[in-house]
Amino acid sequence: MARTVAGLVPFTSIDFPGYLAAVIFFQGCPLRCPFCHNPNLQSVTESLQTWQEAFDFLKTRQKRLDGVVLSGGEPLMQPDVQNMLQQLKDLGFKTAIHTSGVYPDRLREILPFLDWVGLDIKGPWDKYDILSGRKKMVEKVQESLKILIGSDVDFECRTTCDPNHLTPADTLQIAQDLKKMGVQTYALQKYNTFPEDKSPPSVMEIESFFTSESLSPIQKLYPKLIVRK
Repeated sequence: MARTVAGLVPFTSIDFPGYLAAVIFFQGCPLRCPFCHNPNLQSVTESLQTWQEAFDFLKTRQKRLDGVVLSGGEPLMQPDVQNMLQQLKDLGFKTAIHTSGVYPDRLREILPFLDWVGLDIKGPWDKYDILSGRKKMVEKVQESLKILIGSDVDFECRTTCDPNHLTPADTLQIAQDLKKMGVQTYALQKYNTFPEDKSPPSVMEIESFFTSESLSPIQKLYPKLIVRK
């Protein structure tokens, strides 16, 4: 069964909160977000690394790392993601996944194999078609969110604050909508420019999301708001 591994980061302290982990990136994503930082992972091409190569490396990191994160792209596009998570569990690793939430049925299936989920929230619900580059995705994301809220798996919702497509008012709206649904952990992530960025925002525009004026009303909703800059 094909596994479209794009690469592996051998060590991270930020992608799996509270744990030292490795990150495996996969090719393939059904979304076409205009602010995507990994556009080279949207399409599936020849794998740059095999799953077995990544797995063999992780065998050498048992008891040195706490966990492994599956990321992308969209890792839930992998048809046998459950088997991969089981293999990682068998090595003694805690497991995490970064997902856009557009495969709620598959997320439900793999929850017993997960210790943590990072759920990307692209923008306010009424802007989702534009911000995801695909229509009718918002219902799938909301279903994934309901699944996580009803589970025992630790998770966070997070939004990348891209000034070209979002405003501080948008992030407040997102925070309010998520709170109404029962979300307890929310993170705002700083937008970082990248080489393919055709219209990079200014530093002032980027920082506008992180002024006390912008953050204060969100922090009232989430006293432990996570800010990643």
